[in-house]
Amino acid sequence: MSEHRRKPPQPQGGGRAAARRGQSGPSSGRRAAPRGATGSPADSYGSSSHGADSYESEGEERPYGSRAEARRAAQRGGRRRPADNAGPAGRRGDPGGPGRGRGRPAATPGKKRFIDYPRAGKYGWRRWVPSWKLVSGLCIGFLGSLVAMVGIGFAMVEVPNENIAAKSQNNVYYWADHTQMVATGTGVNRQNVNIDQIPEAMRWAVISAENKTFYDDSGVDPAGIARAVLNMARGGQTQGGSTITQQYVKNTYLSQDQTLTRKFKEMFISIKVGTKLDKNTILQGYLNTSYFGRGAYGIQAAAQTYYGKNAVDLRPSECAVLAALLKGATYYDPAGNVDLDKTATPQANRKRSEARWAWILNEMHKDKHLSDEDYQKAIAKYPEPDGRKATKGMTGQISYLADTAKKYVLAHSDITEAQFDRGGYQIYTTFQKGKVNALAKAVKNVQKSRLDPKHRALDKYVQFGAASVVPNDGAIVALYGGDGYENGHFTNNADTSGVPVGSTWKPFVLAAAMKYGTAKSDGEGVSPLSKYNGNDHLKVYKPDGSFYLNKDNSPFYQKNESPHPWGYITLRKAMEQSVNTPFVQLGVDVGMTHVRDMARSAGILNQSMSQDLNPSFAIGTSTPSAIRMADAYATFAASGKQADPYSVTAVKVNGADAPSFVKPKPAPKDAMDPNIANNITDVLENVIQNGTGFNAKALGRTAAGKTGTTDKNKSAWFVGYTRQLSTSVTMFRENPKDHKLLSMNGTAGKDSIHGGDIPTQVWTEYMKAALKGKSDLGFEKATEIGGIHDESGAPSPTPTVSVTPSQTPSDTPSPTPSETATTPTPTPSETCQFGWGNNCNNDNGGNGNGSGGVDTGGTDGGTTPTPTATDTSGTGTTRGGGNGGGGIFGGQNG
Repeated sequence: MSEHRRKPPQPQGGGRAAARRGQSGPSSGRRAAPRGATGSPADSYGSSSHGADSYESEGEERPYGSRAEARRAAQRGGRRRPADNAGPAGRRGDPGGPGRGRGRPAATPGKKRFIDYPRAGKYGWRRWVPSWKLVSGLCIGFLGSLVAMVGIGFAMVEVPNENIAAKSQNNVYYWADHTQMVATGTGVNRQNVNIDQIPEAMRWAVISAENKTFYDDSGVDPAGIARAVLNMARGGQTQGGSTITQQYVKNTYLSQDQTLTRKFKEMFISIKVGTKLDKNTILQGYLNTSYFGRGAYGIQAAAQTYYGKNAVDLRPSECAVLAALLKGATYYDPAGNVDLDKTATPQANRKRSEARWAWILNEMHKDKHLSDEDYQKAIAKYPEPDGRKATKGMTGQISYLADTAKKYVLAHSDITEAQFDRGGYQIYTTFQKGKVNALAKAVKNVQKSRLDPKHRALDKYVQFGAASVVPNDGAIVALYGGDGYENGHFTNNADTSGVPVGSTWKPFVLAAAMKYGTAKSDGEGVSPLSKYNGNDHLKVYKPDGSFYLNKDNSPFYQKNESPHPWGYITLRKAMEQSVNTPFVQLGVDVGMTHVRDMARSAGILNQSMSQDLNPSFAIGTSTPSAIRMADAYATFAASGKQADPYSVTAVKVNGADAPSFVKPKPAPKDAMDPNIANNITDVLENVIQNGTGFNAKALGRTAAGKTGTTDKNKSAWFVGYTRQLSTSVTMFRENPKDHKLLSMNGTAGKDSIHGGDIPTQVWTEYMKAALKGKSDLGFEKATEIGGIHDESGAPSPTPTVSVTPSQTPSDTPSPTPSETATTPTPTPSETCQFGWGNNCNNDNGGNGNGSGGVDTGGTDGGTTPTPTATDTSGTGTTRGGGNGGGGIFGGQNG
């Protein structure tokens, strides 16, 4: 047997077992205690004793009880033999520990590690506590790496160049067929100037307002950055606290995003700018790259845009106005900017601008940058800036199309107005050139034939707005915004609020009744053949039987435009002739919240609806835009499918899609039951065939629509549609100074203007051209809906008699009953039992005295003698005030 296999000689006394027995005593009867358990040196591994417990053989010490244990120990690695331990030890090297000690033994001596962790020679928790050498080494290494990275970054970044930043490109807009509409940008409205061409007053105005320590600071504001970080940690925006140097860097080098990453980049570059450029060069760069609104970049462009002069000629008072714009041109331009924010009205902006102008002048005076004499001269009068001007290419309807598309892009992307106006974008729109031209032509033709502002004072200040939307899609294919920027009209009438919609709101009331029923119908929908009292001057009853009161506690009476005694008529007839009292009472019976919900489902934005849900809410005190009204009626045309209106299909930068622009075309959603929408369409078809919208019959194809006229004849509407196209037209007069609506009584040589007159004429002429060559698709057929739930007090129905339908309404309401006065009103004939046909217009109802009446004439159609306008639509007489706009296409204040 080889030597390494030779067994060691057995010790005398019977070997290990005997030795163990001997240790436990001859008479104990128990197994010997584990080695080392007694704490005696003789019982420990590695003792110098040569007794029975010694494991020395041929001069070699064996610390383990068996080869298997030794192998296991070797596999665990790093175990030191007990002979290496100083003093007695347990089997696992825990000095002085009993039995199998705890803690990992240290590495083999003489073998050092680059990073001594876990620490050698330490046991238990001490092994995991890093040494001071390790901690200091790591800190030095981290700081050294950071310094190296900062140094490399500092060497690599470039100092901003205002001349490069001044380069701008056109924004190019395209028609729906991808042919170019217009290329417009800020290149012609930007020019850098040297510091000596910038008045000292302008420099000090900016410094006093933005960064008083500009000439003394290092270019960065650590406290401001700390506030930004803290604000972001709280979930807010990381804005505020920037020095002029940081703002210059932001203008020229970085995006406008308010993020923590951008803040640190801004600080890093600003440090280098502060070390490489002198303060006057930085100030010059800042004033040459700042955005002053109206597409003006830089102080020279701003001086020309707002005061028609060069920057060097600006007076201190004018400088303070321009310095105020740097806080946010959208809100400090006295001309207003309601296209971007409904709160940025001319009145509100003028107030903000004047307040900041006075504050800046006062700060300049306090900082000794304006003498007492110059301060008194500057503060004496606010220097009114020039009005807005049309930029290159922005004339006619193009200005409103581009405005609508720009507003849509800003609302559906992270692109800021300043970035957008810098140019370089290609905007693909939904506008169809042929339809846009046809709509503008229809408005101009009607203006020319019906209005004469040169010879009739009441024809002055008349305005039109219109929009055309594709049902079941939402694409805006045409709009009419006004007379054009070149004529000083900068408000987009197609997307403005403050013009009440009047009776065009009534279909939402009827649709809500069909869906929700009334308090008395036990949840069953109301049929359009239900009868309500259509007489003038009626009390409006609450569901509990009490009636509405005025502020002085007198009874509230709802009025019609005409005193004609309609008696109890069907809701279908009331819609046909636009009688107010039935719909006001119906709205109360259904619940105005349900009416509001139905309008919202159809596409009307909540913020453009009147927040006062009083009885007049049912007849159109709300002020949605023409775009939103066309879109809401498109929901009826599409059998209840609603699609939000949109004007842009794609935005590209250098040929690639703009990454932050959200694809605009959402899938149409189910807004209402298809049969409710189809029943509304059937009722509105009858409005054109037999009611106030009869002038639209000249279209010569299947169409539905509703007229609307409002309080004191301040606005008139017609909204109508076919299966292919939904179009709204509004007409109103507006005081150009305060933007309040004026009465149209006497306009166009008429005692009053109704929705069925001039607006319907515009609609019909446009729709003829827009649908030329298109098939007449008709509408989906309506089926019977709901139950007949008459208003309390309505006469009981009598046996059906045959009545010959009247094809057209009479010119005036009949002063005497046409049927026998002593008999109740007959119900429709069998052929018109449910009133689905267009000619089922003989919903003759008895009047309050039980006598019959001929249901002819109307309140919106212009077929009645000149009625006296009454307060039927509440307030909303100041365009740009009241209800607010409600965002993109919801109507912006104007």
